[in-house]
Amino acid sequence: MNISIVGTGRAGTSFERALRGVGHDVRLVGRGELHQLGSPDLILLCVPDGEISPVAASIPVSDRYVVAHVAGSRTLGVLGAHKRVASMHPLAALPSPEIGERRLVGATYCVAGDELVGVAVASLRGRAITLSDDQRTRYHATAVVAANHLVALMGHVEKLAEAAGLRLEDFLGLAEQALDDVRSLGPQAALTGPASRGDMATIDAHLAAIPESERSTYVALANAAFELSEHRRSQTPA
Repeated sequence: MNISIVGTGRAGTSFERALRGVGHDVRLVGRGELHQLGSPDLILLCVPDGEISPVAASIPVSDRYVVAHVAGSRTLGVLGAHKRVASMHPLAALPSPEIGERRLVGATYCVAGDELVGVAVASLRGRAITLSDDQRTRYHATAVVAANHLVALMGHVEKLAEAAGLRLEDFLGLAEQALDDVRSLGPQAALTGPASRGDMATIDAHLAAIPESERSTYVALANAAFELSEHRRSQTPA
């Protein structure tokens, strides 16, 4: 398949490497180089969400190719008047082209529109899921929490570790254990610690000890842990 990718950031370069690696003829162009799209079967827009519509509007309308985006929360409507439209959003973090290339192969993709994107996903040995338009924003919010907010949580851990004279690396093994427990047991059964047993004295001691700048984050997460614990207790037979 001839594929032209618009956008030379982390997403665009990750897709370029992955799609080229499974045998497609791929051309990577910047947003100001739309005259260099060539003769593609698929034009994949890997640009910031707010730029999808203006970039799509700058591409001539034709039934010779599919115009698709990779945004998780956007519907096909942002692609304007194009005759063949689609989307393929990967459930994968793409922090660099090298890592992104590996993760896009075998990833789960939320797809919509023209069936050609299904062919692209299959070539990447990916799993395709479909959603209705009113599900997309909630789906994308969940993806953001699962990836971006998890990274932000580790930033919180790093600051607390440094305040205790330790390093983030000292706690990564514990975090990995907790994630493994969630995978095998589910969030409710995996929850341990003071919130799971209603130990307010320990939580108050924590809040007095940690940097003031980190207290609001700790409180928000402790409240979420309390809610999870309460839900677990409500589901446990008396």
